[in-house]
Parts: sequence; structure tokens; C-alpha cells
Amino acid sequence: MKILAVYSIKGGVGKTATAVNLAYLACQEGAKTLLCDLDPQGAAGFYFRIKPHDKYSAKKLLKGGSHLEDGIRATDYPGLDVLPADFSYRNIDIALDERKKSSRRLVKVLQPLGKEYDRIVLDCPPNLTLLSENIFNAADIILVPMVPTTLSLLALKQLYDFLDNMSSGREKVRVFFSMMERRKKMHQQMVQATQNKQGVLSASIPHCADIERMGLHRQPVAVTLPGSIATAAYRSLWRELTSGEL
Repeated sequence: MKILAVYSIKGGVGKTATAVNLAYLACQEGAKTLLCDLDPQGAAGFYFRIKPHDKYSAKKLLKGGSHLEDGIRATDYPGLDVLPADFSYRNIDIALDERKKSSRRLVKVLQPLGKEYDRIVLDCPPNLTLLSENIFNAADIILVPMVPTTLSLLALKQLYDFLDNMSSGREKVRVFFSMMERRKKMHQQMVQATQNKQGVLSASIPHCADIERMGLHRQPVAVTLPGSIATAAYRSLWRELTSGEL
């Protein structure tokens, strides 16, 4: 089992759209896939028309085992399941802090799922917290969407600093440009400045209305518009990831 965490300190960078589309592409390749929504907003579950069970909560996630498995829901796509987020996740750091070895609790919770799933995709909340540390410990790859702006570079530096303080994890980071507009000079300059840097992928996701409309269709863009530029971009990103360590 491989775990891919789609993570960014910044919100509004296309993180959830990426997690949803890559999870769909993974199952289309025949990998039994779980999309685990860790963001209390629950957007990943929304895209698949899935809500958490009434009695599901952050505490049940952290208990793991049958408590977690009972929260997993099937999607309309064979081979793809979703563990939707509950709004109680907003207090998950408090629940984590009450447990022993709290920075590795997510590792212990997710590990048994390897019997059922080939890949787990984590849609992560935009912050740096104890949950973030759990995510970094659990993930095989930390995939970071970055809008080509100065503030995004600052956020990436903050992530690297955090990982360095953990003394591990920097080598797991893979960065790609999201919401890319090639007609913008700043975007072009940012891409040129980071070309060939370690951990920066060549695939990028364009800023386009097809991705924004996912919220209306509540489907991966690869389902609604399989021949679109956006779908081709997600496929390129997925191929680049799977041709390496994932």
C-alpha cells in the first residue's frame, strides 16, 4: 500500500480537486483506492455526493479498526471508496494530543488498511499542526500544489522548515504548479526559476473553468470531461508520480 498526501499550507490552491481526480485515476488503473478526507470542510466527500455517518467522528478515526472502517463509503466508481470528513475534525489536534505517540497515530490507524487497499489518497487541511505531523509521518509522498506566486514560495519554505525540524520528510515532497496561467508573466518566470529543481514535477494543472465546475457536477473532471485539457493535465501528473516512487 502506498499513501499519497495532497497537502498545502495555503488554501485555495486546487488541493481537493487534485486529490479527487488522482484518486479516481488510481482506481481506473485497477488499484483499489481509498480517498481519505481529513479536512473538516468535507469537500472531497461533497464531490462524490457522500456524507459521513451520523455517529462518525474524529475520535472514531483515531481509534482505528472497525471504528474507522464503519465510516468508509463506496462511490459510484468500482475500486474507489471514500472516508468522508466529519466537522469534528476541527478539534482533531486536541484528540491527538491526548494519545500516546500522538505524532504517529495516523500511521497506526492507516496501516491495517493495506490489506484492503493498494493506494490511499489523503486530502489534507491547510495548516501546520499535530495532524500535519501525523500526515507527514504516514505519507510515502507529500504532493504539494503550488500556485506560481511569491506567497506560495513562502508557504513551501515554511513546509520545508517544519519538516527539517521533524528531522525527516523533506525527501517525500513533490511540488507541482497548480492553477497555472501561462499567459501571465509571473507564472512563466516562476516556472523557469524552479525548472530542474529537486522535487519539482514537470506536470502542471491549468487554471480553467472545467475544474471549477466540478462543484456543480460533483464528479471528477475525468468523468465529466474525459477529453478536456484539465483531464489530460491530471493524467500527466498521475503518470509522473506513478513512474517514480508511487
